[in-house]
Amino acid sequence: MSAEQPELLDVIGVGIGPFNLGMAALLDKMPNTKAMFFDQKPEFNWHPGMLMEGTTLQVPFMADLVTMADPKSPYSFLEYLNQHNRLYSFYFYERFHIPRREYNHYCQWVAKQLPYCQFNSRVERIEGEPGSWAVYVRSVDSGSLEKYNAKNLVMGVGTVPVVPNIEGLEPSENIFHTAEFMSKKEVWKNAPVVTVIGSGQSAGEVFYELLSSKSSSQQINWVTRSRGFFPMEYSKLGLEHFSPDYSNYFHSLPQDKKDNLLPKQDLLYKGMSTDTIAAIYDLMYERSIGGEKLNLLLKPLSELERGTIKGDRYTLTFRQWEKNKSFDLDTDAVIMGTGYKPTVPQCLEGAGPLIEWDEKGRFKVKKHYEVSLKPTAAGGGRLFVQNGEVHTHGPGAPDLGLGAHRNAVIINEITGENIYPVQETNVFQQFG
Repeated sequence: MSAEQPELLDVIGVGIGPFNLGMAALLDKMPNTKAMFFDQKPEFNWHPGMLMEGTTLQVPFMADLVTMADPKSPYSFLEYLNQHNRLYSFYFYERFHIPRREYNHYCQWVAKQLPYCQFNSRVERIEGEPGSWAVYVRSVDSGSLEKYNAKNLVMGVGTVPVVPNIEGLEPSENIFHTAEFMSKKEVWKNAPVVTVIGSGQSAGEVFYELLSSKSSSQQINWVTRSRGFFPMEYSKLGLEHFSPDYSNYFHSLPQDKKDNLLPKQDLLYKGMSTDTIAAIYDLMYERSIGGEKLNLLLKPLSELERGTIKGDRYTLTFRQWEKNKSFDLDTDAVIMGTGYKPTVPQCLEGAGPLIEWDEKGRFKVKKHYEVSLKPTAAGGGRLFVQNGEVHTHGPGAPDLGLGAHRNAVIINEITGENIYPVQETNVFQQFG
């Protein structure tokens, strides 16, 4: 570790996903604001296990890293196209939703231009010091440990895959989350029977990929406890819930009302796109021409209760909860499309006593995305959070389309200046 007193930075970002990368890009035009961003991965890679051919973002291309806060930024998606001689190709492509693989490549292009985005750098612990944060970062390559200090800390570690705790089923080579789908290709291609659990976008895309590449003899089961394989709400007025206006309204509600409201808003941000559902149906229709056997099973209303290992196979026991009847399915591989959840990273444990937590152990987050610290806390600067505030700001927290807005709000807070103007009214509805 360096023995010298580290320079006091204005901002340290922990994690370099799309949201913190967007903040780094927006800070680039502010040379007097000193910032560093760290991520333990070797390079930017956005959900690599789901970068399948033909999959797209579920938001328009304007939901890039910067456009909704700074349309003139040199780090916009359109400038990426310009630099890669793809403007006319994209113009003739005539799509609002861009390929997921291209979005990932765009973010990699931005990250490579920002020298203060350091990969292979794992944040091991964070401690409060008078008026600042001490951030200890270990190099994945050399193993050396460096200390950094910053007045403001922005946590952008994202969410983690949720694997339900099912009796008799432990994650293994043949039981895994959709986040590992592409890295487990040999498993699901060679398994005689594959079972997909869940009915969200990831589960739908995985099912479509399995269906597209399956052999005639392979059996694919798709089971969900939901009432059906439903689409997300995607009407234009429904989409206004993913706006600064609705985030502000949601934040103004009492916490108990927020906790009651969120489960009722599932179809705003869960479920599948109508395009994915249509593509799945069309492929099943074409494959069944002439009475061809599909070897498919689609079962809603069915909750996975337990699993039993039988040699190299698994027997899954489900309960059809509407009729309260159980049934078994034998399978060789299980793919969990069971979503993601926010997490408090381990590196924050040392700063835990400084932070105000709610009764469920979650951050208390102010309107401008700052985490509340205890008024008696000795030490610590300001702490902001990205995509860890669904419980305080509503379903728009993980939405890429709100990332640039949130970064604009945080940057204005950090600098005390109106660097990126934020509009109070953006949609037609009045939620308050």
